[in-house]
Amino acid sequence: MDHGKQLDRDGFSSPWWAFPPLRNALLAGGVAGAAIILQRFGPLGAAVASGTYVAAILLGGWHWMREGVDTLLEEHAVGIEALMGAATAGSAILGMWEEAAALVVLYGAAEGLEEYTYARTRAAIRALLDLVPKKARVLHGGCEVMVPVESLRPGDRFVVRPGESIPTDGTVIEGRSGVNEAPVTGESIPVDKEPGLAVFAASLNGEGALLIEATRSHADNTLARIIHLVETAQTQKGRAQQWIEHFGRRYSPAVLAVGAAMVVLPLIFGWPLAEWSRRAVVLLVASAPCALIMSTPMAAAAGIGGAGRRGILIKGGVHLEHLGKARVVAFDKTGTLTRGKPAMTDVRTFGVEEAELLAGVAGVEHYSQHPLARTIVEDTAARGIERRVARDFVSLTGAGARATIDGAGWIVASPAWFAASGVALAGVEADVAELQGAGKTVVLAARNGEMCGWIALQDQLRPEAAECIETLRRMGVRTVMLTGDNAGTAAAVASQLGIDDVRAELLPEGKLAAVKALEQEYGPVLMVGDGVNDAPALAAATCGIAMGAAGTDAALEAADVALMKDDLRKVAEALVRGRRTRRISLQNIVFSIALLMLLIPLAVGGLIGVASAVLVHEAAELLAVANGLRAGTAGPSHDRHRAEVNGKRAA
Repeated sequence: MDHGKQLDRDGFSSPWWAFPPLRNALLAGGVAGAAIILQRFGPLGAAVASGTYVAAILLGGWHWMREGVDTLLEEHAVGIEALMGAATAGSAILGMWEEAAALVVLYGAAEGLEEYTYARTRAAIRALLDLVPKKARVLHGGCEVMVPVESLRPGDRFVVRPGESIPTDGTVIEGRSGVNEAPVTGESIPVDKEPGLAVFAASLNGEGALLIEATRSHADNTLARIIHLVETAQTQKGRAQQWIEHFGRRYSPAVLAVGAAMVVLPLIFGWPLAEWSRRAVVLLVASAPCALIMSTPMAAAAGIGGAGRRGILIKGGVHLEHLGKARVVAFDKTGTLTRGKPAMTDVRTFGVEEAELLAGVAGVEHYSQHPLARTIVEDTAARGIERRVARDFVSLTGAGARATIDGAGWIVASPAWFAASGVALAGVEADVAELQGAGKTVVLAARNGEMCGWIALQDQLRPEAAECIETLRRMGVRTVMLTGDNAGTAAAVASQLGIDDVRAELLPEGKLAAVKALEQEYGPVLMVGDGVNDAPALAAATCGIAMGAAGTDAALEAADVALMKDDLRKVAEALVRGRRTRRISLQNIVFSIALLMLLIPLAVGGLIGVASAVLVHEAAELLAVANGLRAGTAGPSHDRHRAEVNGKRAA
């Protein structure tokens, strides 16, 4: 079935009943109804009535009959439309004009409504483009000039006033404001923006005016890429849908052959030809697997579209299925469970003031490029402490640094370096062991060969990490941490979060092997990482989930699922959506097969007529479509899990 082609041409500006396939079916119903009334209660003769019915059949069946012919000629396959066309022709040959017209009208109306709903579901996310303003206020020669957003190019500077939407991706040059990034990240809580920070197209500016420099054109902004990815994903088929279509390519010709046999065999054995011909027509109608064929694509399209509007990009039906099957989630630590940026957590001094220790250590570390050194310098400045000026800086490769401050020799290094250098650590070993056991990194400082203090640093956990792990645990999902960090730090972080299993000191190939081992032990594995550094593990996992992909091309391309916001709670939400979609698809499949198993024997046994078969068939198809649409909603499960977790934490 060619979902949405007509809609792509005509759009959604017209009401549903004006959609051409639906409109034609309704008009055909009016013509057929008039023919019935005039034939029974008026002067309309049989020949004229038959001609009127033919007109109704051609009007109502033009759209789907043409699709059936195209499928037969282009794909050399017998589709559902061929079965219904044969049933229509058979009814007409047997003189059952009312039944033939009813079949065409009901099937055409159901198909039209199905196509309209399917295309509307697939295109719903495109409505996000309406949030992008049509014009931008660009600065030219110091003046603001309104230009179409399509003309924006990287490097252009434009002004966004309070309450306006941002026309394309860019970087804030001047101004501060809270910006609602819900169209991109799915999170409606405003994010504070200041000079140097990125903003995304369609985000809603809050209380302040912003001067922004465009980093992408209108056609290539983050929102446009999200829409493209979701639309592409909705066309990709999951394994269940592939199986159903494979089944349909063999099932439909078989049904047509059985229907033909039911007409031929009576001629051979002398059975009543009229009765068996009628049964053959009913069989063609009753056995058409429309509800079965629509059981998964509608749910998949709705599920992917609904997730996309929440900032979760699922790149195809197969990945949605994998989300629904997963029983273990493997997390990278740094940058995923943690912020990926350490902070000073503890300071202790020996014979000096804390401010003096920090000023001296910051003075030495000022010349170092190590991430921990940068953290010490930045956090010291944030505390309002001015660093001392150091001279004669020397890097201690992989361990720390030394320098001279006001004639005194300072050494800032790891405990292992001090121990190997023979510097006395009396009274410090216990502190160091305790801090390292808690997953912290300790930096020692000595002045003129005497220990003067230590600083402890730790990568900060994401505030929502514990809630994510607890939600997954309540869903029956096992959690695993895969990290290159040392075992002590990894164990401490896992203990804080309640993670079930820890595998530490892993190189990229070690993470890859760990993912494969988990898959052998537990089945489908989801790997959550940054989308770049964890690319091998993401690729090896049954489904890879990239964190914080907004504006990042590499992250958008690296994983099967991309979370546009750095919010671990989206992992659990993605699993809930996957499970919900899979459950709805299974419901539709079971219902459709059960209905076929009921209708086919009734049709062969002559216990139902064409009109009854058509009514049941089309009602079942619309029911499958309506049920599939439920996959586009979040469902109560995720909200319930979050409520339980928040209630427990509050208690």
